[in-house]
Amino acid sequence: MGTTTQDIFGATPDVAPATPGSYGQAPTGYRLPEATRLGAVRLQVADLARSIAYYEGTLGLRVTDRDATSARLAAHGDDATLVELRERRGARPMTQRGRLGLYHFAILLPDRASLGRFVRHLAETGVRAGAGDHLVSEAFYLQDSDGLGIEVYADRPRETWRRVGRELMMATDPVDVASLVQAAGNAPWTGMPAGTVMGHVHLHVGDVARAAAFYADGIGFDRMVWQYPGALFLGAGGYHHHLGTNTWAGSGARTPTDDDARLSEWTIVLPTATDVDAAAESLTRGGHVVTREGRDALATDPWGTTVRLRAEG
Repeated sequence: MGTTTQDIFGATPDVAPATPGSYGQAPTGYRLPEATRLGAVRLQVADLARSIAYYEGTLGLRVTDRDATSARLAAHGDDATLVELRERRGARPMTQRGRLGLYHFAILLPDRASLGRFVRHLAETGVRAGAGDHLVSEAFYLQDSDGLGIEVYADRPRETWRRVGRELMMATDPVDVASLVQAAGNAPWTGMPAGTVMGHVHLHVGDVARAAAFYADGIGFDRMVWQYPGALFLGAGGYHHHLGTNTWAGSGARTPTDDDARLSEWTIVLPTATDVDAAAESLTRGGHVVTREGRDALATDPWGTTVRLRAEG
């Protein structure tokens, strides 16, 4: 969505530095701890071998574990799983509109130079990508072999972030690609580097207010950006967003089924088991169903996307 800074905030917004504690709206009850981060995403795909070829060749991840119907992939130099692929032969590809669930998952590179090397790699291999300067980050957008959306991005330093009132400033402005590639230097792209993490997940939902009830007042995310047309961005610990939600799929969009390529599950990693219990209790108080798998808690949002709450370690 090409929504510029002026589209959202007007020509002369009253901009202030986004110092810690000066932005965002806390949830009404339980609030996620500052150390909250994201773990792996689990994707259902139609052809495992085809998907592995894409995630290794185009994205630069590496397979750390594989069997006949599933694979786990991580960055080079890191063993933490970022993406888990599970095959369902014949799964229908993701459509551009009309389907709820995944809009994209977003892989966060450790620095701007790494993003520049990735962009140069895309150009050298002839892969087309969308782009957006979000003020807090610079991002590029792709689709995998099943049409599932992927963002690869790098954050700008937090001291450069700005706010208007309590709302963090985010937009989708043009990216200065030449400057980004220049920042890459002469080092070649050798795959996703150590320090690469899952930065955020962005979902198509049927209603932003219901999404806020589940993810903010239920799980405990802060509201970070709420004037972006048709969208709400949520985060913990002052991060610009661990989760985006939007209604851009259209009013008649449907929930994905077991026969669709889809995001089956994404993971929020909390510091302790006590934090997992607290978030699970908050969801239960809000009328949402929570199940347990060992120490993990799982809940499914109103549009069929499951989130796993897991303790660090």
